[in-house]
Amino acid sequence: MAERPRVGVTGNARRWAPSWWCTWLTLRLAGAVPERISVRHAPSGHPLAALVIGGGNDISPEHYGGNLNAKVKLDPERDQLEIDWIRRALEQEIPLLGICRGAQLINVVLGGRLHQDVRPMRQRTHNRPGLLPTKQVRLVPDSNLAAVCGKSRLRVNSLHHQAIRDPGSGLVVVGWDLDDITQAVESSGGRSIIGVQWHPEYLFYLPSQFALFRWLLRRAK
Repeated sequence: MAERPRVGVTGNARRWAPSWWCTWLTLRLAGAVPERISVRHAPSGHPLAALVIGGGNDISPEHYGGNLNAKVKLDPERDQLEIDWIRRALEQEIPLLGICRGAQLINVVLGGRLHQDVRPMRQRTHNRPGLLPTKQVRLVPDSNLAAVCGKSRLRVNSLHHQAIRDPGSGLVVVGWDLDDITQAVESSGGRSIIGVQWHPEYLFYLPSQFALFRWLLRRAK
């Protein structure tokens, strides 16, 4: 039997972390060995075949030229940990899946910018957080992400108030919500990078969302 690929999953360090456990379950179902990485969970040292950068608190504004005086919940230790892992993945060409904050941080590492708070920009979608797929997202029909999901119109959940403003080097925007706020990015040069603004780990029961994790394993080193 072929060895299961080991996939690193970054996130918060809390003992009760629903996102980690849902990502763990989804990756196990997809055929991977998930490995938790946080400021309290040291990596095992085993080679990683792929990497998930998970969701969580806001990214410190110092990393993308944001308002340093904004009242936001930050986690600077986690910021640095994940920035280091993203850089390592880029250098070693390890496939990357960014989820919500993770997509934003990949973008920041590649020189992109963020909207620090999208709530004033909302006209056609509400900004109440929810785990159910109530928000509409349209994808570029010929994008890699649309091919992965098997459709160019998605229903997704929403737990964010920040979003990608300008894509970083080597990234292209391929998904938007009804307010034209970026919801997905991918590599424009064939690298194995997808970033989504929603939380597919809570939607693993939908084939279009489980497919993101299957894609990650197909591209695993």
